[in-house]
Amino acid sequence: MADTTSKGGEINSGFVNTEPPPLSPANFGELNNGSPEPKRSKEHGSLPPVLKVPIEETKEKLKNDDPENDEPERVMWGNQIEFLMSCIATSVGLGNVWRFPFIAYQNGGGAFLIPYLIVLILIGKPMYYIEGVLGQFSSRNTVKVWSMAPAMKGTGYAQSLACGYILSYYVSIIALCLYYLAMSFQSTLPWAVCEPDWNNCVPSGATENITLTENSTSSAELYFVRTVLQQSDGIEGGLGLPIWYLTVCLLASWLLIFIIVSRGVKSSGKASYFLAIFPYVIMIILLISTVILPGSGQGILFFITPQWDKLLELSVWYAAVTQVFFSLTVCTGPIIMFSSYNGFKQNVYRDAMIVTTLDTFTSLLSGITIFGILGNLAYVLDREVMDVVGSGGTGLAFISYPDAIAKTFQPQLFSVLFFLMMAVLGIGSAVALLTAVNTILLDAFPRVPTIYMSALSCVGGFGVGLIYVTPGGQYILELVDHYGGTFFVLFCGIVEIIGVFWIYGLENICLDIEFMLGLKTSIYWRFCWGFITPAMMMIVFVYALLSFEALVFGGYYYYPTLGYVAGYIILFTGILLVPLFILTTMYKYRSAGGFIDILKKSFSSKSSWGPRSMKTRREWQLFKENAEMEQQIKRTSWFKHLWFSLTGGYRRGK
Repeated sequence: MADTTSKGGEINSGFVNTEPPPLSPANFGELNNGSPEPKRSKEHGSLPPVLKVPIEETKEKLKNDDPENDEPERVMWGNQIEFLMSCIATSVGLGNVWRFPFIAYQNGGGAFLIPYLIVLILIGKPMYYIEGVLGQFSSRNTVKVWSMAPAMKGTGYAQSLACGYILSYYVSIIALCLYYLAMSFQSTLPWAVCEPDWNNCVPSGATENITLTENSTSSAELYFVRTVLQQSDGIEGGLGLPIWYLTVCLLASWLLIFIIVSRGVKSSGKASYFLAIFPYVIMIILLISTVILPGSGQGILFFITPQWDKLLELSVWYAAVTQVFFSLTVCTGPIIMFSSYNGFKQNVYRDAMIVTTLDTFTSLLSGITIFGILGNLAYVLDREVMDVVGSGGTGLAFISYPDAIAKTFQPQLFSVLFFLMMAVLGIGSAVALLTAVNTILLDAFPRVPTIYMSALSCVGGFGVGLIYVTPGGQYILELVDHYGGTFFVLFCGIVEIIGVFWIYGLENICLDIEFMLGLKTSIYWRFCWGFITPAMMMIVFVYALLSFEALVFGGYYYYPTLGYVAGYIILFTGILLVPLFILTTMYKYRSAGGFIDILKKSFSSKSSWGPRSMKTRREWQLFKENAEMEQQIKRTSWFKHLWFSLTGGYRRGK
């Protein structure tokens, strides 16, 4: 919360902004229409002559602005709906279907919904909204948006790296979905029957005369582990060569993604309608088909019945935070990237509320559907629901679900619908993750055509993805997801909040929102951004550090030492980007003066920060100058400024 300098060397406190405050949009409109001076509240009267802005001169400057002098036009969405659909396709993904139901069951069933909804309201929605605001306001990618606080540029690169980590294994899961989809068209589902060499195998398609022993294993599990993955006993002897049929499916997945992203948002925007809407059609069909199955009610009750004692466990809250992050795809870059292609005045607040609410609804819908299917499986096997749930992650998606689907009255139909939905959900999220990385590359190399950059990214992604389709690939997937996906993304979120609200300034960002959207930021958003969200995230982060344990694959396999070393390298490579760029930026500005001057310069907004259009940027600068003058009149102490920033006291009555 130390003071930093803003554009032109003016002092600008981070959380407690001292930079000149803006007028309300209404007052600014009067200013441009010829009112002699900004409208003032009665208690303060008119501005002292020394503080008056040279309005006539500024009006003349704005009038003479030539649009041709603006920066080159950035590609825009075809319409506002494309942005909304793209965000829905991004946030509503595999995490809603295979991760949320199992995480909820594991952390208290219906009781998990309480911390989940609290975390969604106090962390998920605020983070999603602010990322939409940052991208739309600046029309910049995840890295360039940090011209608001140059020393924090490492945050953008760290988020992009997290995006790359997740994308590297995410597409291999889509490949598995495509493989199962192709196998679903056979007259007998291949995982519904046992192979002769499978000992203690129980056919997943059988519904009667089933003999179970302690060593019994479903054919769905054996099919996934032995036939599809050809999984090795460990990685000590190497990963093995890529499996040819999974390689073909991986190639097909990347080709589909390339077709969608080949022309940037022009092509992905059109595809977003299908990617966002089609999964809901299938999900509703599956839900209706599921609730009429015998035993489905028991499964659904098992899912929603709360275990209240779980609410007191910090691990449950940690699970809620990571699930919200994973599900909404915040703190990795796609939301900032997508919103950077918006029109400056688009109602991103409305879009953020729609997507975050719909994402929660989808998680609940998928949970009811999945546990309805598992309830039917328990009914058929005459067992308890908890005994057929199995494991989470890929095990839940490719073992428990196929096992249950094989026992339905139309297994091929259920299977085709389920894996088609999974593939479409996965592609929607993968498109966003790749586009986030692609946008950074395209902004860095603007002369390279989008189609070539997309091809290069997809070829690179396919090359890395070959690691995950080897017999040892699942071990690496778990390693990358654990060290590069969950904990690392939480770190990126905390650093992002510090950079935006405590360095650039809470009051600054609220003024930017007011100028852009004409909305005054309510006390709810201010308290969340300034205090509640960072506090909750830091508590969870400290808990994660204190309870950090060595990763165990499948509950039984301990990685070799080299595996854990690789995991920590994945984690700390990203974390170290933040301090590395802080030091680099301070070295760059070493000629600014003493240490304090260098610090202020490094964490101050660049003169290029602001709306992309030069005309709009000058209007915004005038808006802020007048608002900051009003702040100087009201501000009598640091603590009063802090209180006004958290409560919106500076803008009250404007």
